[in-house]
Amino acid sequence: MKLEKSNLIVTRSYKEVYQCEDSIVKVFAKSHLKSAVFNEALNTVRVEETGLAIPKLKEVIQIDGKWALVIEHKDGKTLEEMMKVDPANIEKYMSDFVDMQLAIQEKQAPMLNDLKEKLARQINSLTVLDATQRYELCTRLESMPKHTKICHGDYNPSNVIVGKNGKMTVVDWAHVTQGNASADAAMTYLLFALKSQENADLYLNLFCKKSDTPKQYVQQWLPIVAAAQLEKDNEFEKDFLMKWIDVMDYQ
Repeated sequence: MKLEKSNLIVTRSYKEVYQCEDSIVKVFAKSHLKSAVFNEALNTVRVEETGLAIPKLKEVIQIDGKWALVIEHKDGKTLEEMMKVDPANIEKYMSDFVDMQLAIQEKQAPMLNDLKEKLARQINSLTVLDATQRYELCTRLESMPKHTKICHGDYNPSNVIVGKNGKMTVVDWAHVTQGNASADAAMTYLLFALKSQENADLYLNLFCKKSDTPKQYVQQWLPIVAAAQLEKDNEFEKDFLMKWIDVMDYQ
């Protein structure tokens, strides 16, 4: 498969993403673990098998010695783009966004990795936190209820494609796990809050109302998922995330 730079749509430190006709091709750096590539492929297939209408995995291949995933391309605009150009309808877009998340969380995929185990590994791997902080976070994590709902792990409007018919499709299932829906909501809240506290609050209010979840319960997850997010070692996010980790108690 020949990839042209003109088809490059996303660049990250560990991957390049190309759009080629009816496919999206994720090409990972040679330094990226082979196990991580195959884990993403396996996660995608396991979500497919729940019946959710997501872009299907076509194949796992090598391109110039690099592992790559070939995934079905879904035509449309991201919900993030639509929110930016039509801010007057932000509440409608956010309501649809939450409805889609709740539809995902109704599903189960028993073979997916466990969210609590993943969060514990991420927290214990951090060197930016001292042993006391890691212990307090892991103790809080252990006390949280263990559920088995599908949790996207990076659910934000840039990962929601809206087709011409208005149908929404969720993409990028690299971080999916099975676990507590409120933990996934806490992560989405943080992703909004990085850019807009107003949108973050609107999202959380809608999620809690539609799912009949106490806001305080989602907030209890915030220090935990903020700490886990530190694993990405993003300097832009570090100070913001550390503020949430320091807030260990909520009224």
